[in-house]
Amino acid sequence: MIDSVTGVKSLFSTHGLSGVNETSSSVSAAAAQGTGTGMSFAQVMGDMATEMTNTLKLGETKSFEAIQGKATTREVVDAVMNAEQTLQTAIAIRDKVVTAYLEVARMQI
Repeated sequence: MIDSVTGVKSLFSTHGLSGVNETSSSVSAAAAQGTGTGMSFAQVMGDMATEMTNTLKLGETKSFEAIQGKATTREVVDAVMNAEQTLQTAIAIRDKVVTAYLEVARMQI
């Protein structure tokens, strides 16, 4: 865990503010071309939904394994807590999307 935190810190210290002097036209052109990960917003949301479903299923599966005596209490608690955190994240994202939609719907044309 500590190594990963150190790795994140090194990312910030090595890159610095080298790209701050880009003009808005070059940033707009890059955004229009869709550079970056190459994934669309729908693909990212679809992947997140799939991961969420798999995490919830894993929590449920671990619960059934515990009832059958095949899983330890720690495994069940870890799986259920991970599923709960994933579900709370999905709910927060849904709330933000609904709020953004309502803001757009209130705009005057």
